[in-house]
Amino acid sequence: MWCIQEITPEYRKRMYDILNLYEETYDPLRPVLGIDEKPKQLIEDSRTPIPLKPGRKRKEDSEYIRRGTANIFMGVEPKGGKRYTEVTDQRTKKDFALYMKYLLDVKYSYVKIIRIVVDNLNTHNESSFYENLERKEAKRILKKIEFHYTPTHASWLNVAEIEIGIMDRECTSRRIKDKEMLAGEVKAWEKRRNRQRKKIDWTFTKKKADKKLEKYYTE
Repeated sequence: MWCIQEITPEYRKRMYDILNLYEETYDPLRPVLGIDEKPKQLIEDSRTPIPLKPGRKRKEDSEYIRRGTANIFMGVEPKGGKRYTEVTDQRTKKDFALYMKYLLDVKYSYVKIIRIVVDNLNTHNESSFYENLERKEAKRILKKIEFHYTPTHASWLNVAEIEIGIMDRECTSRRIKDKEMLAGEVKAWEKRRNRQRKKIDWTFTKKKADKKLEKYYTE
C-alpha cells in the first residue's frame, strides 16, 4: 500500500467507492462481501512428524513430497460476521461462476443484491457466467450481483485479504497433503469462525485516506 508513487483520479474514484461501502450501515438484505482466491500448495510429509508435546512444537522433516496445488475461494461479510469458502482444483472462470452461484443459491438466497469487492482478475466479471452457465441462469445470478473493483495494485482494499491472512495463520499455513484434507480443514475453520461471529472492524475511512494519501493525488 505504501509504495504508491501517485494516485490517479480513477484510482481515487475506485478507492472511495469501496470505502463508502465499508462505511455503510449494515443491511443483511444488501450485504457487502470481499471475494478473493488463495492458491495452496499441497505437501505431504516424507517422514512421520514428531507430534506436539507440552512446551514443544511439532517437528517436521525438511524433506517433503509435492502433491500439486489447489485453490481456496474466500467470501467474507465483514459486518455480518460470516465467511464462506470453497476448495477447487483451479480458479478458472467456471470455478468463479460456480462459487458465486453457490453463495447466492445456498448462503444468500434471501438477499435483494450482494455487493462484492473484487480485484481485476479476468475471471471477476460477467463473462465468467455467460461462458459457463445457461444464459437464463447467468442473467438470474448476475441480477443479484453488483461488482465493485479495487484499483490496480490496491488489493489491500479487499477485506477478503484480511480473512485469508487469518485463515493462513490459524489453518492453512501448515503442510496439507491433498485437496480432500484441505477442504475438510478449511470448512472446520470456517464453521468455527462463523459460530463465533467473527467480524472485521474496517477503520480506514475516506477521511483517513485523504489525510494519509493526499500528497499522492494527481489532478
